[in-house]
Amino acid sequence: MKEVPISVEAIDNGFIFDIIVALYHSADSAVVRICRYHTNIVFIQKNSDILLDNTAAESKPACGGDNPAEDDLSDRNLLTIADIFDFANTCDTADVCPVLDTQIQYNTQISEEGLLGDYGANIGSTMLKFYGDDVRNRAIAKAAAGSDARMSGCELPVVINSGSGNQGITVSVPVIEYAKALAVPKDRLYRALALSNLIAIHEKTGIGRLSAYCGAVSAGCAAGCGIAYLQGADLKAISHTLVNSLAIVSGIICDGAKPSCAAKIASSVQAGIMGYHMYQNGQQFRGGDGIVTKGVENTIRNVSQLGREGMRETDKEIVKIMLQES
Repeated sequence: MKEVPISVEAIDNGFIFDIIVALYHSADSAVVRICRYHTNIVFIQKNSDILLDNTAAESKPACGGDNPAEDDLSDRNLLTIADIFDFANTCDTADVCPVLDTQIQYNTQISEEGLLGDYGANIGSTMLKFYGDDVRNRAIAKAAAGSDARMSGCELPVVINSGSGNQGITVSVPVIEYAKALAVPKDRLYRALALSNLIAIHEKTGIGRLSAYCGAVSAGCAAGCGIAYLQGADLKAISHTLVNSLAIVSGIICDGAKPSCAAKIASSVQAGIMGYHMYQNGQQFRGGDGIVTKGVENTIRNVSQLGREGMRETDKEIVKIMLQES
């Protein structure tokens, strides 16, 4: 990066996710474009030869219209909090434990590495140093520590959620830590993780893959629901936990993957746990309190609208600011 001139500029072709990379060496050149999602290559050119072009007359469908169907995504319209809760209670854990066992193993390992090493701003170890060693703070700190490591070059694998390693860590590590402290059966942990993962996916479905709305918020609030489930929360408690926590932290922006993500994760997990504690204390945010609307699905729709539509201009301004800084 010190020796090779690199030019970066913003493009606006009407898509939230759109990257064109051009490389040059002597008389040779290569251009590749990905659009709408990370593996969707729509254009390849080597020197003067166009090897792939899905952007011409059908530019919008090829690169993605307003809500394009993606071949690699399942239909998520069936997801609701009630149905997710029912699935968590009734599923055969043998169907979900292979992926969840891997999530437990990998995400715990990178969390532990984040606490042992010197990564990023060391949010996880800072949390433990100044805020104590109770289960609540350990859950927050260990999730942040996993992000400390991942955002700063650690090559340990992570089981993701909604396309994001940080969200995969956030949605699982706090639940795993509470399960240890509560000494719950492994079956209960599987069900709590199924709930947490699916709620995060449900929240993200309406927002979309990429947004200026921080994905750690969705994952942290979902983790609060998983923690509540471990402690015997019913559907009503889960619903109020999610609404309460979303009302607290839905203003956090995404400005790229970097060390401060760990601090945003800490805030989001804290909000998720607080959302449950509010319910336990007979407290709640009610319809009309800002973006909160009566009914958990209605509030999720409001958040989806905020992240998908309301933050489009925010996304553009963030890119402008980042380019000014560079």
